[in-house]
Amino acid sequence: MFKLSRKTVINFTLVSCAVLLVSNFLSCFKNPAQKIFKPHLSFIGLVKRELSGFIFYHRNMIQAERLQNDIDLLRWRLFDLRELSQENTRLKNLFNFKQKSSLRLVAARVIGRSLDSWSSSVIIDKGRYNGIKSGMGVISPQGLVGSIVESTDNTSKVLLINDPNQGISCIVQRSRQEGLVSGILGTNLIMRYLPDEAQIIVGDIIITSELSQIYPKGLLLGRVVDIGREFSGLNRYALVKPAVDLTNIEEVLVVIP
Repeated sequence: MFKLSRKTVINFTLVSCAVLLVSNFLSCFKNPAQKIFKPHLSFIGLVKRELSGFIFYHRNMIQAERLQNDIDLLRWRLFDLRELSQENTRLKNLFNFKQKSSLRLVAARVIGRSLDSWSSSVIIDKGRYNGIKSGMGVISPQGLVGSIVESTDNTSKVLLINDPNQGISCIVQRSRQEGLVSGILGTNLIMRYLPDEAQIIVGDIIITSELSQIYPKGLLLGRVVDIGREFSGLNRYALVKPAVDLTNIEEVLVVIP
């Protein structure tokens, strides 16, 4: 059996004490040494960073350009995904409306818009091949849009309800008061030929009447936002805000009789 001698134990104890004393002695000088050499170490680190930046400038520039290209690509992909999501929502609403409606409808996409300032119309991507012809009404899930005035084999021109050449027979949904709504090339429509005793107030909903030869009865046209009196003083008129945002319309439904 192995047995430690007394001399070995004493030597081991002395060595351990010496190591502890040296360790404590060095720890006392640790912080002062750091304070003395810290400025020099910081300067050396700064020089090292500057030299690294200069030496690897070309490589870093290429990496920066690559990263910027990746960021631009991701940004465009995100934009495309948002557009697809919005388009999907619109088409879903269009499809649901078409499925629930009792009308025979053909969906179409707006592909052009009138550039002149004296008319209001759009071009859609459906025409005679799809059974569309002049005189048909055009709607959206939000309400009335306009009517077909021209058609080719693959496209059609839609005269919007805010065009001055439009005249739509309408009624006030609440009181059944009749009037003629036409466009004034602005954000609102005008409902004319209202007698002085007409039952109409701001906020009333305007819908198409059964006297209209193009549009089915009961289609939403808009809401009354103001009431005034004609220059002649014989009749009143009402300004109607369309239910459809005609400036941003992208898809429509054509009513097939």
